[in-house]
Amino acid sequence: MFKGLCAFPLTPLTEGEIEEKSFISLIENLVAAGVDAIGALGSTGSYAYLTREQRYQATKLAVSTAANIPVITSIGHVRFEEVVRLAEDAQKAGVSGVLLAPLSYQPLSTDEVFRFYERISAELSVPLCIYDNPATTKFEFTDELLIALSALNQVGSIKLSEIPDNRELALQRIDNLKTRVAKGVTIGISGDAQSANGLMWGCDVWYSVIGGMFPHYSLALTQAALSQDERKTHKLNSDLNPLWAFYHRHGSLCVIATVAEIMGVVASPCLPFPLQTLTGEERASLVQTLKQLDFLL
Repeated sequence: MFKGLCAFPLTPLTEGEIEEKSFISLIENLVAAGVDAIGALGSTGSYAYLTREQRYQATKLAVSTAANIPVITSIGHVRFEEVVRLAEDAQKAGVSGVLLAPLSYQPLSTDEVFRFYERISAELSVPLCIYDNPATTKFEFTDELLIALSALNQVGSIKLSEIPDNRELALQRIDNLKTRVAKGVTIGISGDAQSANGLMWGCDVWYSVIGGMFPHYSLALTQAALSQDERKTHKLNSDLNPLWAFYHRHGSLCVIATVAEIMGVVASPCLPFPLQTLTGEERASLVQTLKQLDFLL
């Protein structure tokens, strides 16, 4: 489950409510492409903006639509007791795994984060993916902490948000993690623009935003990178540089949601208020960019 391409679709909203038809269509697209796993409620799925009831609703829809493809869902929340309830809901809905970032209003210490994962892992009957996302949580995992956490009950994967740009440094970090984490724990990469390199340099799984919208292309890129086909990987990834430029300016969620609106896959606006998709000149520029990237369709 925690290998290959894990695609994260949007959770389209209309006036704060999940637009089920569009959400199901997004999941069906992933199933048709044959992705390795579906991340129903990651940051791309706006999990932190949804109520407990909405998260259960979306998770059930994803699981029932996903056929035999494993579904993972986020159980992150600032309140630990709510994390436990969300874990119960996710398992009741039939997920194959859960994703968890250390959300907190107050800054957390290393010891607090360890105890947080230690307690929730004891509550789980499905594998857990540790979600390293300092841009959102403001918590910086050390490799030593990740290695220690990997030995906890049910930990199955670590989702890295960043690796060094330098190839040798990245290879050293990934190799250090892979040789020292508990047996069976995979190392995943997110941050779409760096993920091709991450897979080439030893990561096992791409936790992908663009994969939730364009799974066929993303699968081809994943397979090329995992097979160490440097020439093909570079070509497939560099062809996406115009889209990565939008990511760097606006963030992946805003951009991929705008793409979905432009393509008519979801209604506009589709993001939870007060988040907004691109407007004005940047939206018009993205329209032109998508015309150049017609190979994605």
